[in-house]
Amino acid sequence: MQLKAGGKYSGIIFPHMANNVMEMDMKEQIRKESARIEEDCLYSSKSHFYAGQRWTNVHLWLGIPAAILAAIAGASALSEFQSHNMVAGILSIVVAALIAVATFVNPNERAITHKNAGNKYNSLRNRARIFYAIELPVENDPNKSAEKLKSLDDQRSKLNEESPQIPKWAFKKARTGIEDGEANYKIDEAGKT
Repeated sequence: MQLKAGGKYSGIIFPHMANNVMEMDMKEQIRKESARIEEDCLYSSKSHFYAGQRWTNVHLWLGIPAAILAAIAGASALSEFQSHNMVAGILSIVVAALIAVATFVNPNERAITHKNAGNKYNSLRNRARIFYAIELPVENDPNKSAEKLKSLDDQRSKLNEESPQIPKWAFKKARTGIEDGEANYKIDEAGKT
């Protein structure tokens, strides 16, 4: 086996050292892959949170006007104006349309689904970070580390299957926010100076 500068293979090393080199390479690959899981979960969680917020807004945009117009329609129907029947009728139709759209689109349920998916991705992101930053460096059994990585990857795959699709606009907004530092921790920034 040959070892190059920087951990790659070049030159000859002793056989008893080969296992250590391969374990170091494996540990580094496990670290990189768990960091990828963390990054993937960061983008997914932020995207789901943005999508959930949008659906919360849609829920409010449909619900508040429907409630206000229903109140006006009710008051108009009870008023003494000649045209009160016309106003009440038009407002009742608008209210019925808003409620029908809200029922069909179900923005509140969609908001909750995206929020829950975002929280699950955030949780997995934290577990992946703790694994590669704290657990992996002290674990001496590469097989245990590989099993933990496989478990994290399986959890990510399950979340990908179960979570609603992330709209493209939400992903772009999440990417911009992440690139602008929205997801950075102060403690990590302090270590860079």
